[in-house]
Amino acid sequence: MQLKDAKILIIDDDEDVLTALRLLLKSQVKQVTANKNPNNISNLLAKEKFDVVILDMNFNSVVNTGNEGIFWLKKIKELDPKMFVILITAYGDIDLAIRSLKEGASDFLVKPWKNEKLLETIRALVSRKKGIKNATRLTFRKGIKIVGESEVMQDVFTKISKVAPTDANILILGENGTGKDLIAQAIHENSSRKDRPFIKVDVGSLTTSLFESELFGYKKGAFTGAAEDRMGRFEAANGGTLFLDEIGNITLGQQVRLLSVLQNRQLTPLGSNEVIDLDIRLICATNLSLTDLGDEQKFRKDLIYRINTVDIIVPPLRDRGTDITLLSHHFIDMYAEKYFKEPFTLGEGFIKKLKGHPFPGNVRELQYVLERAVIMAEGRVLKANDLVFSPIERKTEQSQNRTVNLEALEKETILQVIEKNEGNISKSAKELGITRTALYRRLHKYDL
Repeated sequence: MQLKDAKILIIDDDEDVLTALRLLLKSQVKQVTANKNPNNISNLLAKEKFDVVILDMNFNSVVNTGNEGIFWLKKIKELDPKMFVILITAYGDIDLAIRSLKEGASDFLVKPWKNEKLLETIRALVSRKKGIKNATRLTFRKGIKIVGESEVMQDVFTKISKVAPTDANILILGENGTGKDLIAQAIHENSSRKDRPFIKVDVGSLTTSLFESELFGYKKGAFTGAAEDRMGRFEAANGGTLFLDEIGNITLGQQVRLLSVLQNRQLTPLGSNEVIDLDIRLICATNLSLTDLGDEQKFRKDLIYRINTVDIIVPPLRDRGTDITLLSHHFIDMYAEKYFKEPFTLGEGFIKKLKGHPFPGNVRELQYVLERAVIMAEGRVLKANDLVFSPIERKTEQSQNRTVNLEALEKETILQVIEKNEGNISKSAKELGITRTALYRRLHKYDL
């Protein structure tokens, strides 16, 4: 995207500032919209798709929640989490302006600004527009998207990009409804095996007898009811990827059988003497933490090491910050198209109610709630009463403990890796599969 194609919104109660910015930008960009009243921001963003908002830090009106610039910045990011916002501030507001960067501002300029500096800033943001869109969505061939701009999801995207091209076995950890199956598909779709089969099995639901026959197959007459040969899921996935979901729920006996096949890379179907060589990429998923899996009375440690060359922790929705707004826009647009409805605008009450809900069912629950809202909505603006949360989902003490365990595990892992690398942050970040910046954030988060 080029600067000449950009649409800019300016919000400032000083008419002289509006006039100066209009004159500067009108020959540089496609459209300049200027407004003195920040209360009009919601309507302006609902009517037009802007690329950059230039926002003053102070207005004549009184906002009770604190600094006005940060208040309106938060409003803009609620309405459009992807929006680039440049704050214009007086010299005395520098500390507030720096604080605003933590709240999602893209940049700030000090009055009186330099025209070239302002144009450079806008040009840089506009040129990033397409790249940012790509960074917030991981898309693969079946038209499915993984959407997220939060730091925790960017870390997940980074890990996917690093592990997908390899044949490493992956263990995906996360609560129910976080999208572990989509992560598994994304890894497959971005691997060298993408044109080969992707076979998913919910192993946690298989009985002992079904486990053997479903995974490894059987020959006709192998047992009562075996009327014909049947290929197992392992053989069906040969050359491609096998995804074993709910791996944490299989019995110790099933674990022994699975470990044997993974170690030997061979299997023998029931009722057969034929040995079949295996060439698969294994991905497993569970809603248990590694701490829970480490209980040897329930799960074999040698199997954990076999399936967990690299682990990916998918964060719960409540830990994903502005992703809830981003996901809401994505799902609402998707369902509006599916049900042949006009595009919707999200009212402030709608967004506030969404953000106030804990979503124990995670993204799966959000998707269900928004599909229902789109179907039942009577107007084009979605309001708070359009949201009806399902009584099926309950945030249990168990799920809270899982989160604590995952955080404790992450903290312990970071300490071990840093100690191993004698305090070298760059080496430690590389080994952990995250950026140096992401590692510093975690050090700050855990007070390390």
